[in-house]
Amino acid sequence: MSEENPVRLPDAASVETVLAALQPQSADAELAPALNKTFPGFAFTVASIDDPYWCNPHAVIAADGTRLGDHRAWVERALADVGGDLTAFWNRHRESGEKFTEWRGTSAFAFAPTGPGVADFVQLALGRETEVVAGPVVDPDYRPSSADDLLDPSWVQREPETDAAILSGPAYRLRGGVGGGLVHMRSFLARRARIEREQREARRPELENRVLREVGPDGTRHTTFLDANPGWLDFVPRENRFFADWERSSTCNNRIFDHWAFDIHDFEGPGQKREIGFIPRPLKMPTERLLGEEDVSVHRLMERIEAIDAETGLPFAWFFLMTHGHWVNPDVGHTIADGLRAGRVRLPDRDAAVLLEWADRKYLF
Repeated sequence: MSEENPVRLPDAASVETVLAALQPQSADAELAPALNKTFPGFAFTVASIDDPYWCNPHAVIAADGTRLGDHRAWVERALADVGGDLTAFWNRHRESGEKFTEWRGTSAFAFAPTGPGVADFVQLALGRETEVVAGPVVDPDYRPSSADDLLDPSWVQREPETDAAILSGPAYRLRGGVGGGLVHMRSFLARRARIEREQREARRPELENRVLREVGPDGTRHTTFLDANPGWLDFVPRENRFFADWERSSTCNNRIFDHWAFDIHDFEGPGQKREIGFIPRPLKMPTERLLGEEDVSVHRLMERIEAIDAETGLPFAWFFLMTHGHWVNPDVGHTIADGLRAGRVRLPDRDAAVLLEWADRKYLF
């Protein structure tokens, strides 16, 4: 984004217009250029994640490929034609050659910097989807037990390796709902911290009246919850800590969105409580997980984390993978923190400070 010529941030409606105009044969190559053309001053890059998903059945096609309409509407109409008799429906369509189609996709993210700070960027959460011939409209081997079986087919393979015929696509779609499909990360983090603060402050009267009873050698003592937990009202959300730790560690000279994407949610939960946050998703992953087995020495763990950093091309990468929880076990962090305190191993000062604070106040995703 040009600092000399400030421009407005992209909006969801304009992004969806860009996505709808992409042609399937060139969608992958043209996505970033099309976004840059529509939003002058921004320089978008695109990253994909191999996380296959599928949507509900989309349409029905006849044996000769003719489209017969929306899947749900077709099922309901065909059931009505046989008076709702599932056996008659099954016998009529089990060898008819009629198939249903569905959209299958993987996640993609588009990023554009808006300034020099670690959180100064826009993120678009996208789905890259193709329409495929998924399978027959009924299980040819088993009679459906209810209409729900027909509306939610379970008899087809949806593994990435399946050779389902592609009917259309790829098409890109904005995902993540109102709160997560398009975000300016700095604004999101400010909103995350504000909502956390407001929700905790709203509980202050209740917690000021909550008395804890402690029995010790000098008798019984009563104290309020807030006196026993002095930092409770000043809690910093894990999302904000993730970005703050990046900014003050040896990763700080690397753009965070070159290495991580963020699955963002922001909605009203049960009881009208605001649910807001994200799950970080690594764009560069090590070939092996580091589980932190009990019989592995801290020096061997240091060798392993250095190998992870080298493989991913990022200093202190292992730490952020550890907060994610899947690629590096949190026990690794505690073991290395203990080694730092004992003077048995060393990390750069800034990384050591981040790790030791994490070990004292752990956060995970």
